[in-house]
Amino acid sequence: MNTSLVNKIVFAAALALGLGANAAFAGGKAIKAGDSFPDLAGFKLEGNLPSSLKDKVVIVDFWASWCGPCKESFPALEELHKKYAEKGLVIVAVNVDEKEDAMKAFLKSNPVTFTIVRDATKKLVSTVNIASMPSSFVIGVDGKVSAVHKGFHGNETTKQYAQEIESLLSRNVASK
Repeated sequence: MNTSLVNKIVFAAALALGLGANAAFAGGKAIKAGDSFPDLAGFKLEGNLPSSLKDKVVIVDFWASWCGPCKESFPALEELHKKYAEKGLVIVAVNVDEKEDAMKAFLKSNPVTFTIVRDATKKLVSTVNIASMPSSFVIGVDGKVSAVHKGFHGNETTKQYAQEIESLLSRNVASK
């Protein structure tokens, strides 16, 4: 068997496994802009959630160690965190890896200062119907989803995040 054919077979198998893993996350009805986001405290997430999300703009980002775009998104999320945390942004990254060691290895290579939790039971992932990695939800101070992002598309996604965050933070300031 030639090397090219073997590489194609391995790639096809990896792709099928990745799609199968993504399909396994899908559960309830997909959450969309305007919907209320579930209370994170109501799920048995491993790790420490922020003490309060009241009056905060929140990004909930679902990620996995095996996800290439997730690796690309982490530096962008870290920059957003550094820029907007003091203004009222909280980022909660929800890991969906089967094994905690895979998550820890990823974080060792991609350290961040925002909140990391793990959904070992996949109950949150199923409730919000995650179909692809990464998927993120930008949530306003009212607890309603302002925007949903499926995948990460480099600077384009980063700019969208920044616009959404600034818009939500300015609304929050104006309402006080």
